[in-house]
Amino acid sequence: MIEPDDRIERLLRSEVRALSAYHVPDSKGYIKLDAMENPYHWPSETVELWLNRLRGAEPNRYPDPACVGLKTALKNANGVPAQAELLLGNGSDEIIQILLMALKSGATVLAPEPTFVMYRQISQSLGLRFIGVPLRGDDFSLDAELFCAAIETHQPAIIFLAYPNNPTGNLFGKESMERILAIAPGVVVVDEAYAPYADASFMSQLEKHGNLLVMRTLSKLGLAGLRLGFLAGHPRWIGELDKVRLPYNINVLTQVSAEVALEQHAVFDAQVNHILHERALLKAALDQMTEVRTYDTRANFILVRLLRHDASEVFLALRKAGILVKNLHPSGGLLSQCLRITVGTPDENLKFLEAFRQAVKTPI
Repeated sequence: MIEPDDRIERLLRSEVRALSAYHVPDSKGYIKLDAMENPYHWPSETVELWLNRLRGAEPNRYPDPACVGLKTALKNANGVPAQAELLLGNGSDEIIQILLMALKSGATVLAPEPTFVMYRQISQSLGLRFIGVPLRGDDFSLDAELFCAAIETHQPAIIFLAYPNNPTGNLFGKESMERILAIAPGVVVVDEAYAPYADASFMSQLEKHGNLLVMRTLSKLGLAGLRLGFLAGHPRWIGELDKVRLPYNINVLTQVSAEVALEQHAVFDAQVNHILHERALLKAALDQMTEVRTYDTRANFILVRLLRHDASEVFLALRKAGILVKNLHPSGGLLSQCLRITVGTPDENLKFLEAFRQAVKTPI
């Protein structure tokens, strides 16, 4: 194949060329505990209802561009205030991209770190100024004094606060979050991707704060394959951001499938309860091991720090045993020697624990 000479260097922005692509490893044949998915399949009755509804879809036609039915279902299922409006996206990633594309050139983006990597990656790809404020090293809590000082210094146009935080799993203090909302000069996006597992939310605060937007996704609930996320906020915010959204971004199959799933809330509530039960058992088993430290989690995953072993070596040992977890050690900093384990089914969790105990039995 002929090389494209110097055109890449001449035509592509330096910010893009400096990035690394988001890598998703091949998971075929593995027990998959690396991507915070709901591990449970839909029951056969839900599948039949879904297939029957899909038979009435018209893939030859463009989907409803306003997603009227789906928005109503999402508002009802998520306790969105009646006066708020929704912006839908192809997962949370597209919503983050829309938010950042709408900002003025050179705007500053602020977030605690470590946190969801796409805040930084999308900001940098758009040539925006991203500022990461370190979390406390002992427990990954939010240092309110440090964060508020960063707000004062950098005057960010937008602040992202993951609640609970990924990849650490903890909830930031509510008083600290409210303090940030009170002094932020721009908009504050509270990312509630793991809301089903957290028993905490800022959704009810939308009517109280004009600078608050709440973002959620259905990926962690049990619909990761649909790629559907939404942003809730004041109609003026949503109306402006909707100008950036590409038309027909939510396809007809996703709209139909999500509406069916939201009708089956009892199914997914039961699955969430199973995951919460397994989370407690898995964390208790890990806490008995002197070789690791776990951190408080309100999500469907557990962050583990290896105290006597190399995390990358343990990660490879688990992969050799057919189990994928997320190796955070290459990120360095506060995540050195850390692995993130998604809560799986009872059988998957037992197999993980067996392989993990084997991997840490003798210091590497």
